Amino acid sequence: MTPMIKTRVFVTLLGSALLIGGFALGQGLPKKNVSGARHPNIAAAQRLSQQAYEKIIAAQQANEWDMQGHAQKAKELLDQVNNELRAAATAANVNKK
Repeated sequence: MTPMIKTRVFVTLLGSALLIGGFALGQGLPKKNVSGARHPNIAAAQRLSQQAYEKIIAAQQANEWDMQGHAQKAKELLDQVNNELRAAATAANVNKK
């Protein structure tokens, strides 16, 4: 490989890594949005899923983010859990009227 091609490959890889890292950091924690007064069990589950998300971030930092994508996948699944918990609370609200 010529030095010019090596430089382009390096810049491309570095840019990709920064983009992926920025996306991972930009996602943020799942939001708490279920009322503990109306749905204490669902709100507790949401709080626990947020705590799990925070622990995954700590594990990623401790391992210098090198977890072969598994920690990121777990965070995505916990975000999905959060959305389903919110949907469950909304469905319970509709059913109670």
